[in-house]
Amino acid sequence: MLWKRKARANKMARMSMREAISAALWEEMERDERVFIMGEEVGVWGGTYAVTKGFYDRFGEKRVRDTPIAEAAIVGGAIGAAMTGARPIAELMTINFAFVAMDHIVNEAAKLHYMFAGQIKLPLVIRTVSGAGRQLGATHSQTPDAIFAHFPGLKVVSPGTPADAKGLLKSAIRSEDPVLFIENATLYQVKGEVPEDKDYLEPLGKSKVQREGDDVTIVTYSKMVPATLEAAERLSAEGIEAEVVDLRSLRPLDMDPVIASFKRTNRAVIVEEGWRSYGVGSEVSARIYELAFDYVDAPVKRVAQAEVPLPYNARLEQLALPQIEDIYQAAKEVLYG
Repeated sequence: MLWKRKARANKMARMSMREAISAALWEEMERDERVFIMGEEVGVWGGTYAVTKGFYDRFGEKRVRDTPIAEAAIVGGAIGAAMTGARPIAELMTINFAFVAMDHIVNEAAKLHYMFAGQIKLPLVIRTVSGAGRQLGATHSQTPDAIFAHFPGLKVVSPGTPADAKGLLKSAIRSEDPVLFIENATLYQVKGEVPEDKDYLEPLGKSKVQREGDDVTIVTYSKMVPATLEAAERLSAEGIEAEVVDLRSLRPLDMDPVIASFKRTNRAVIVEEGWRSYGVGSEVSARIYELAFDYVDAPVKRVAQAEVPLPYNARLEQLALPQIEDIYQAAKEVLYG
C-alpha cells in the first residue's frame, strides 16, 4: 500500500502548512509528468494563497493552467482529463464555490468508476479551501465538509497539521480515486515538523492519535486540531489527560482509533468548525453509540459553530465559531457533569 513506502527515518524540516502543501505539489509534478494543475490564478499569479507560486516558471503553461472563473468548467475539464490518462489537480478558490460544480463533483467524479463497472479510473484531486474567521461574510465562510463526505465514491480529506497535509496530499495525487482535498485558510501559517523525504506518504482514510490520554477522548479534524491540542494542554495542567484523535479523512471515516480510545476513557467530545446539525459530530457520536454503547459513562458532547449564517463583523464572527474555551468546558462537563 502507498503508506508502506514512507521512509523509516525521515529528515525533518520546520515549515508552514502552505509550504508543506506546496512541497507536495512540486514533488509530485517532478515525479510524474501526467500531473498538472488547473484553476483560477494558479499560474502567473501563483495561486490565491500563494501555494503555487513559482510553479508556472518551472512547469510551464501546459502543466500550470490558468482557467476562467468557472468552477463547473474547472471540475468538468479535470474529470475529462482524468478519464483519458492525465492526473489533474483542480483548484477551487473556496469550497463555497464548489456548489457551482456540485453536479460534476457528486454525480460524475464520485460515480463514473462505479457506473462504468471499473472500466475507467478517475485519478483526480480537487483542492479547495474551507472554513471561517477571516471576515469574508456568510457566503464565503462556510464549512460544508460533511455535505461532500455524504457521497460514496468520493474521498474527502482535511488535514490539521503540516506533516499530514504533505503526506495526505501526495497520497491523494497518487490515488486512482477522486479526492476532495480540503484545506483551511487559517491554518496556512501554522508551522510544524514535516518529513523532507519525497516518498513520504500518509494513508488516506486513516485517523491518527495526535495526543495520548486516558481521561477523555476528543475527536476533531482540520482547523480544530491545533485548538483542541491547546485545550488538552490546559486540561493537563489540571491533571486531566485528554486523548486527541484527528480524523484527517471524513470519507472513508476511520472510527477504529476513536472507539479504541473511547473504550478506555468512556467519555467523548466531538469538535468541528462546521454547524452542529447534520454534521461530522453527529456522525461520529452516532457511531460511538452504535459501536461502544456499553462503554458510555456520560453523554457524548459536541462542540460546533453556532447555527447562524456567519456574520461579517469580526467579534460576532468569533462569537459564532467554536473556541478553545468551548472545548475545555465541554471536556469538563463530560467528566464532571
